[in-house]
Amino acid sequence: MVLGLLALLVLSTAWVGVRGYLAKGELESAIPLASTIQTQLLAADADAAAQSVNELQDHSTTAASLTSDPIWRAYEVLPWLGPNLTAVRELADVVNNVAQDAVGPLATVAASVDLEAFKPVDGALNLQPLVDAQGDVARASTALTAAGTQAARIDTRNTLDVVTDAATQLQTTVATTATTIASLNRAVQLLPAMLGADGPRNYVLLFQNPAELRAGGGIPGALALIHTENGRIELAEQANSGDFPRYDSPVLPLSPETQGIYGAITGTYIQNVTLTPNFTTSATLAAEMWRLQFGVTVDGVISLDPVTLSYLLAATGPITLPTGDVLSAENAVQLLLVDAYARYSDPAQQDAFFAAAAASVFEAVAGGSADPVKLIAALAQAGDEHRVLVYSAHEEEQSVLLQTTIAGALPVSTDLVKRLGVYFNDGTGAKMDTYLDVKYAVGQVTCRNDQRPEFGLDVTLTNTAPADAATSLPEYVTGGGSFGITPGNVNTLVSVYGSPDMQNLGVLRDDADVPYHPATDESYPVSTIAVDLAPGESTVLSFDWLGAEPFSGDLEVQSTPIIHLPETETLDFSC
Repeated sequence: MVLGLLALLVLSTAWVGVRGYLAKGELESAIPLASTIQTQLLAADADAAAQSVNELQDHSTTAASLTSDPIWRAYEVLPWLGPNLTAVRELADVVNNVAQDAVGPLATVAASVDLEAFKPVDGALNLQPLVDAQGDVARASTALTAAGTQAARIDTRNTLDVVTDAATQLQTTVATTATTIASLNRAVQLLPAMLGADGPRNYVLLFQNPAELRAGGGIPGALALIHTENGRIELAEQANSGDFPRYDSPVLPLSPETQGIYGAITGTYIQNVTLTPNFTTSATLAAEMWRLQFGVTVDGVISLDPVTLSYLLAATGPITLPTGDVLSAENAVQLLLVDAYARYSDPAQQDAFFAAAAASVFEAVAGGSADPVKLIAALAQAGDEHRVLVYSAHEEEQSVLLQTTIAGALPVSTDLVKRLGVYFNDGTGAKMDTYLDVKYAVGQVTCRNDQRPEFGLDVTLTNTAPADAATSLPEYVTGGGSFGITPGNVNTLVSVYGSPDMQNLGVLRDDADVPYHPATDESYPVSTIAVDLAPGESTVLSFDWLGAEPFSGDLEVQSTPIIHLPETETLDFSC
């Protein structure tokens, strides 16, 4: 009897060991196929990709089967071996679910879609490929989200390093891929309707000018009305800020918080609607001003800036403007934000030049001149940097947009990342912000017995204008002292947002206490301070908060999309 039990134990152990070894081989064969499939799809070899998908699915199914039989599951209860077997089974199951429910549908979409189909022809984009892709992309996104949740639950506290490393790698890969495909899913669900598949649409297009900063990007000096219908995109009308009156009171009700931090002027003049970093507020105000002035109720608002135009020019190639200037990816920012002010002293001429440049880039993109791969990359980069913002007046579309960076919402923190907001509004009343250099540094430290952490953010501002800026730069750029600011100086209102669960601990300027304006905006603690810098002058603003509970994740900065966005550095922050 004892010998029989011993033999059974040996055979069972061998069974589990052999199946584990075979499963390892199946997973090692499966994982490289993901890169192979991507390469084959990019090479437009749909047949080879389909074969690789089948192989991937076969390997992943076999691995899942090898690690889920009753004997394997029975061994999972053992104190040392068990946690490793459980983790391996769960790893194999995640890989199999991704292979079956995500890779297959995505490969089908990729094999059936030619990127050239996304080039507009005679101003119209063929929407059918997007419509056809909606089901497969949605299924893949759902599967990856579920796989990400499943992978995150794999317990590796008592597993071998090799198992822990495999689980960590899988968790990271699935989470990153799920985020990417979720964005793709939102795009294919939204774009057909927004481009007029279900009926004509109208959008206000705001061109924000960061030479005169607003929290959302810059003053909207030039505007346009975009009409979409059945994939056709037309520039229906152009306007500039001079076409809009200054209203006596906000055109729509403003929250007390917005009025308290940014003033009622946010809702009384088109150039001020982006004083708030909340793009939904800015967009609804702009849409209402357009309705009041031109009698058109729009379906949404889209915003972009000259840096976005430079990214798009990398996809279209250089464009010759009506003035004869050749606008390129390399010179767009310099030409639009510096040279134009030296050339044109009349603000109306400046706005007209800027509008003509934007219209020319728009026509090149709408006319199909852009390389589709480079165009998608350009829009993705601009979206990540909050340079492209989109608002839809259709509630169901806006609810989807609010899950993306292009919605222009306040920073959203998670259990893993605390996001802080840094927003700038020009106080010079001119175009000096091309000379404003900015750096960010963030850090955290835990010194209290209750383990509540302290968070720090340093914002370094420098006026890089020449020493003789008061006389060497055009008066329209310096402001000429019109708003009480010394010509050549850069005057900036800096508003910094902690996350909603933080307690405001105040602000230092160059390590000294300074007056500042504490406030709350949609439950976010906000500190606002005005800074005036002479040419060559620099200052460091230090913002501190107390966290509500222990936190060991990362810190990130979401900011006004200034011309040159800096990398966020690590702040040496100690008790």
